[in-house]
Amino acid sequence: MMRLNRSKKAITLTALAASVALVATMVPAQASTDKVGVTSKTIKLGISQPTTGPASAGYNKVAPAMNSYFKYVNDNGGINGRKIELIIKNDGYVVQRAVNESAALVDEGVFALVGSLGTANNTAVAEFLDLKSTGLPSLFVNTGFSGFSVKKDYPTMFSLFPSYYMEAKIFSEYIKKNFPGKKVGVIYQADDFGVDALAGLAQGGITLTEKIAYASLSQGTPSVGQSWITKLKTANVEVVIFYGVPSAVAAALRTAAALAYKPQWIVTSVGSDYTTLTGLGVTNAMLDGVVTGSFLPAPTDDADPYVKLFKTIHTKYGTGAFDSNILTGMNTAMMTANAIKAAGPNLTRSGLIRAIETKGRTFASASLTPPTYSTTSHAGYAGFWLAQINSSGVMVPESGKYKVYTTDAGKGAVKVSTYKRPAMPAKGLPK
Repeated sequence: MMRLNRSKKAITLTALAASVALVATMVPAQASTDKVGVTSKTIKLGISQPTTGPASAGYNKVAPAMNSYFKYVNDNGGINGRKIELIIKNDGYVVQRAVNESAALVDEGVFALVGSLGTANNTAVAEFLDLKSTGLPSLFVNTGFSGFSVKKDYPTMFSLFPSYYMEAKIFSEYIKKNFPGKKVGVIYQADDFGVDALAGLAQGGITLTEKIAYASLSQGTPSVGQSWITKLKTANVEVVIFYGVPSAVAAALRTAAALAYKPQWIVTSVGSDYTTLTGLGVTNAMLDGVVTGSFLPAPTDDADPYVKLFKTIHTKYGTGAFDSNILTGMNTAMMTANAIKAAGPNLTRSGLIRAIETKGRTFASASLTPPTYSTTSHAGYAGFWLAQINSSGVMVPESGKYKVYTTDAGKGAVKVSTYKRPAMPAKGLPK
């Protein structure tokens, strides 16, 4: 596994440490023990994510979708007689708020954090709440930063998404095959999110004509998007790779259309949800031809048993249009339920971590690539299939069917996966 050196912190450490210290004085001493958040009847989990603010679009559907799946599990008897409770906190995609809200979840006695969003946010939470020492699990984080899979650095944290590094290597092969000799540029969020992707592109052998970094949340300023497109257009960049959240992707696509700039766009999976982007003012014409990737089936694939089940659950327990964010949230919740079931009736934090390390590769999920957990690595899924978004907003697989590519977060080759997803368990419940 390749480790990346961060050039600078995304937060002011002194101020953040003081803030966390203040919150930490309210955390009960029992918060570091092995059975906090578990009773004979309930399991208390917590998530920090942006439910409001400039980066919340799309991502604010993930936690409610998780809750929908947990309600479905609860209505089918729970897990080993226990019902799951999910506490949702709003961090606005701001690092200091993420730390404070996560500390509040600890104060409320959660058994584990699950699905928390953001690379910089999760890095800060792990450091300032000292997850390594307290033993607090942080399961299936909503980020593709490859560093979180390194067990010695994050022994209680588990990745879920294939890493940005892996995705960038797969994009690199696609670009070399389909756009040889074309000028390539990249826009990326200026933290480990973007840096991980840059490292993957470098490993993939992509020469970048233009590299544009942007500070998280700066995309809300109109002049920022205009400066991106002006630089790319001036440099005659023909292929643009984007590593950022949907609100930033939307700013770029809208501005490019306004300035009549029409490169080939290649957008990270976490920034390309159709429903989210169109809700941010991106038209079908702007999205037509955009290349992206996914480890899950397309949210429009009603023939897929997991999509079919999740849509049924969403109809009963959720609200709004079903999309890739809801699919992601339910899949995350399913993985969490599998882990709790695998840990057995005598549920402890250490037992939960051990269950994922030793049994996580066998967990049922919607992913078209397998989990890769082990006693030495906390890496999640390891591949993507590629698609173009068409004029109707549908993700069309590059070869007409799901062709999944797999690789690692190092020097390993990009290969076509031979993985065959096992049949979904009865009713989509953990077994």
